[in-house]
Amino acid sequence: MNEYLLLKLSKIIENYESIQKELNSNEISTEKRIELSKKFASLEQIVKKKNELDQIEKNLIETQDMLKEKLDDELIELAKEDIEKLRKSHENGQTNLKKLLIPKDKDDERNAIVEIRAGTGGDEAALFSMALLKMYQKYGESNQWKFEILSFQETNIGGCKEAILSFSGKNVFSSLKYESGVHRVQRVPLTETQGRIHTSASTVAVLPMVEEIEIEIDQKDLRIDTFRSQGAGGQHVNTTDSAVRITHIPTNTVASCQDEKSQHKNKAKAMKILLSRVYEKQQKEKEEKLASKRKLLVGSGDRSEKIRSYNFPQGRITDHRINLTLYKLEEVLSGNALNEVIEALKEADQEEKVKNLI
Repeated sequence: MNEYLLLKLSKIIENYESIQKELNSNEISTEKRIELSKKFASLEQIVKKKNELDQIEKNLIETQDMLKEKLDDELIELAKEDIEKLRKSHENGQTNLKKLLIPKDKDDERNAIVEIRAGTGGDEAALFSMALLKMYQKYGESNQWKFEILSFQETNIGGCKEAILSFSGKNVFSSLKYESGVHRVQRVPLTETQGRIHTSASTVAVLPMVEEIEIEIDQKDLRIDTFRSQGAGGQHVNTTDSAVRITHIPTNTVASCQDEKSQHKNKAKAMKILLSRVYEKQQKEKEEKLASKRKLLVGSGDRSEKIRSYNFPQGRITDHRINLTLYKLEEVLSGNALNEVIEALKEADQEEKVKNLI
């Protein structure tokens, strides 16, 4: 392990011991104790892993020293086997320790807003967008997340032109952030008489959900317009101007909602979407200013990047970022096997970050 990581570990251990002393004191407030306990639990994982690694190193040195002594052939072979096992354990332990040293993404524990839009492919793209919406809904249910539709535009044939959903629960954004990008589908549409395979696409954007108190937005910078709600095909669904469009003038960010009959409810939902969009813009601007921050293998959130293909004739799903192919198309779209893809992406992302630890 290089000097930078050893120095980082040394500081973590020092911090861990300092917090431990504070927690043993009776003079700290309950609020402070809760805050310190969270930090302590996070650092404890690293310290335990470091102690395990130190013990493996000690056992390895002792076993290697045994080979310098006069031993019979059988004991030599056993020692060599132990050394091989200990080296593998040491290598795995170092990798796991490095993973714990990766700086945490502060947005990982947030809830998320997912935006799905039909792209190229007309009606077929809209039908695929509906399939993606159901996939995320089922995946959310399997993780016991709360689910809410903030905005939804249906097509005349039951497709989804655009949907904006919110998910609340444990580790929502850390799981769904890998879904941002272009999802491509290859299948024979029901309306295709010649049996030809058509290719269409939908875009998905996953945004961390933020509260109004977390982001500075001056009410003077907001323009709020009301208009009449419209349904599929452009028909008006109610006769009052209940739909709301909010524009954040400095960033030219727009969010609208027309699903509710109440203007007040539409405004609240539109504001929730707007806050996440403005926050995402601000975060991307900060990242762009950090020239040294390279684009990661996965989880970059680039909406124009083709990330995944769903091939119906072959029952195949391929994630192009990590060259992962599963012949479980229906299981993934049902939400049951989506976790296999997401876990593989998380692992690849961590491996890439471990490689780039100085």
